[in-house]
Amino acid sequence: MTQRNKIYFASDLHLGAPDHAASLLREKHFVRWLKHIQHETSELYLLGDIFDFWFEYRHAVPKGFVRLMGQLAEMADAGIVIHIFTGNHDLWYRDYFPKEINARVYTQPVIREIHGRKFYLAHGDGLGPGDNGYKWMKKVFTNRLNQWLFTRLHPDYGISLANFFSGLSRNHNYTGTNEKEVFHHGEKEYLYIHAREVLRQVPDINAFVFGHRHILIQEELTPHCELVMLGDWIQYFSFLCVNEEGIQLDVFPMLPHQNPAVV
Repeated sequence: MTQRNKIYFASDLHLGAPDHAASLLREKHFVRWLKHIQHETSELYLLGDIFDFWFEYRHAVPKGFVRLMGQLAEMADAGIVIHIFTGNHDLWYRDYFPKEINARVYTQPVIREIHGRKFYLAHGDGLGPGDNGYKWMKKVFTNRLNQWLFTRLHPDYGISLANFFSGLSRNHNYTGTNEKEVFHHGEKEYLYIHAREVLRQVPDINAFVFGHRHILIQEELTPHCELVMLGDWIQYFSFLCVNEEGIQLDVFPMLPHQNPAVV
């Protein structure tokens, strides 16, 4: 019997974008990966922007994504612990996933000890210097009163409106496979700066793991600490695996005939 001793990380599927057909291709591929790793996984971390938009009304959630939901439920029922981080596109998780699949939902960065190493985990939005406009907007979006006011809108109108603004944000920040995000080494990279600041306060961290930037990178911060950016499931189909031997960034590429659409 295979021992479940591996922990996996992934982020930035942006399911729902840019349309149902393209999203469905990515969803099916992501579910194939989940099935592929299920037998050896003890925990799964989803580090934000799994959905291009997500909002939970008291009695309604956005429709679709049934393949992903079913697979996550199967994994949870098999004893796999599922961790979900909010991203800048799916800030509005409430109790749906904790109730349905006993998932643990995080709205802030966390520090976890995994296989004897200390990990700092976050989606990555709003961290480090700069981007003050977004940081202000995030406070508006996460304000409880504003969320309550949004629930007063009928889901058909509210979800459509939110999808429109989510698309504007995506088009502004990320244009697809022809224009990949660029990692700015050193002090020009805000997540690098943030990691350095945290490391001064918690010097025994061994790895920082971020989503958000749509960059696939694993590099040394210090001789005892690595910086990992998880890429995405739009152009890279990438993930991080952690076990007793170490941490490895890898990909689960689509087959050529699957023709993933550009987001």
